[in-house]
Amino acid sequence: MANDAAPGPAKVYFADLRARAANKNRTAKLKKLFEAAGFADAIGKGDLTAIKVHFGERGCDTHISPTHVRAVADLIKARGGRPFVTDTNTLYSGSRHNAVDHLATAVEHGFDYAVLGAPVVIADGLDSTNVLEVPVPGKHFRKVKIAGDIVRADALVVLSHFKGHELAGFGGAVKNLAMGCAPRAGKQDQHCVRFAVEPKKCIGCGECARVCPTGAAAMRDKKAVIDKASCIGCGECLTVCPKKAMHIDWHTEIVPFMERLVEYALGAVIGKPGKTAFFNFLTNVTPDCDCVPWSDAPIVPDIGFLASTDPVALDKACLDLVNEQAACPDCKLEHGLGAGEDKFAALWRWTRGDVTFVHGEAVGLGSPRYELVQVE
Repeated sequence: MANDAAPGPAKVYFADLRARAANKNRTAKLKKLFEAAGFADAIGKGDLTAIKVHFGERGCDTHISPTHVRAVADLIKARGGRPFVTDTNTLYSGSRHNAVDHLATAVEHGFDYAVLGAPVVIADGLDSTNVLEVPVPGKHFRKVKIAGDIVRADALVVLSHFKGHELAGFGGAVKNLAMGCAPRAGKQDQHCVRFAVEPKKCIGCGECARVCPTGAAAMRDKKAVIDKASCIGCGECLTVCPKKAMHIDWHTEIVPFMERLVEYALGAVIGKPGKTAFFNFLTNVTPDCDCVPWSDAPIVPDIGFLASTDPVALDKACLDLVNEQAACPDCKLEHGLGAGEDKFAALWRWTRGDVTFVHGEAVGLGSPRYELVQVE
């Protein structure tokens, strides 16, 4: 397996958010999870250690707090590691499309040396050409394109905000590895889908044309059209369309998309056996990815922090914990959902998050079987 999980159910460590003393605050909980999950063993003296985060698109404010990233950086330094905080440039146009704009957005959101105690590095370089190919035993890929500075890092600690996603259904550790560790060319390899417009639903607002990074989406006779030859499958049109007039053939496209995503996640960790660690943050569980320039109301109450050396088990535990909650009032789940109902399937009817778990196990990324261990 790509991670160092033992045979049998993977251990996933969980800390809730209750705190009535300084030794139970959120920073203290992260330290306890780090220790309980054995993450210290992944960091050697002098290790260049990538802390993979998502800095959030300009306008999003529900990304992981920089103070929590600082806590993890301090833990790595205490082990003698040399942390740097990192992300990769986006496929779509926006405030993180190149390293200059990306770093400016990161600083605006509080991710700078003064707060983090570690440098910020855009792992795929100025224009997303710092790329290395990594062999993987995949169904769709034999090699995947991963950001060079993530491949070259000695160790990798992945901090993921668990939330919804319009294509994957939800985004956690696996998606943060797959899309988040890939340069633009790798992101395009994974998407590899083409969107079309349902004319009856289109209201001619032009939002899709405004955000399309290649000009594939345009207006014609007061309706949106998409040039499939120019479409790179980034999904931005789907995100901003108020009437959900954008579509793909979900029955045939979504499963291969999810499998490609899993194989890219494997490529991000396959060269680091015993040198990877994963935190998921079950706070501000928004319906959309942090790639959108807004933050919608959370769909469930805040739950806590989780940690594991197995990213598949970690995401499965998070999905189960979210679905155990009743939906928040006045959120995107307009009709409300009770405890035990699938929140992300209700948000995104085409979601096939189960493929993450099935294909993740098939290619050796991890196992969906887990034991949840409470950390006080």
